[in-house]
Amino acid sequence: MKPAAIDHVFARLAERIPAPETELEYEDPFTLLVAVVLSAQATDKSVNAATPALFKAAPTPAAMVALGVDGVKPLIATIGLYNTKARNVVALSQALIDRHGGRVPERREDLEKLPGVGRKTASVVLNAAFGQPTIAVDTHVFRVANRTGLAPGKTPLAVELALEKKVPAAWKRHAHHWLILHGRYTCLARKPKCADCVIADLCRYKAKTAA
Repeated sequence: MKPAAIDHVFARLAERIPAPETELEYEDPFTLLVAVVLSAQATDKSVNAATPALFKAAPTPAAMVALGVDGVKPLIATIGLYNTKARNVVALSQALIDRHGGRVPERREDLEKLPGVGRKTASVVLNAAFGQPTIAVDTHVFRVANRTGLAPGKTPLAVELALEKKVPAAWKRHAHHWLILHGRYTCLARKPKCADCVIADLCRYKAKTAA
């Protein structure tokens, strides 16, 4: 997709959703970090259903460590892979206390050293909590970037690097939120809603749906 078309893509997505945000519910960088870790291989809806009770019981790293793995597990048992995630949430909370004075760091390299935190999680936190123009590539972004021809790539990292290079600076701050929401509600995996798509004429997907 040519630069002018890419600019039009984001201009139209921005017109439809002027101020996109993550659909995960959180209060601060710590609760966002925990929510994103919990959302791996799970839906935002399932995470949002569990986190109010978790964050009421443990709103800080110290409180999470005090709650412990056995205390966290029953509060997130409705989320997939909850046993591993409970261990990671407690371990990353301890790491925040030991390494960062209980605060969530604002550097990617520091975030990615935390238990359960990979590149995508770090990108989401840096973007949503600290306003950095990072681009997190989840399944929705990966699909939209490849299907539309916006930034084709065989791996999430390849797509991320392509988007970093191609997305105009003016759109980069909210780029991954626009793409996530577009993939979640319009550019669906099995039957995309092409008739309701604001970028259909710019999209290179050949098997467009009529309705």
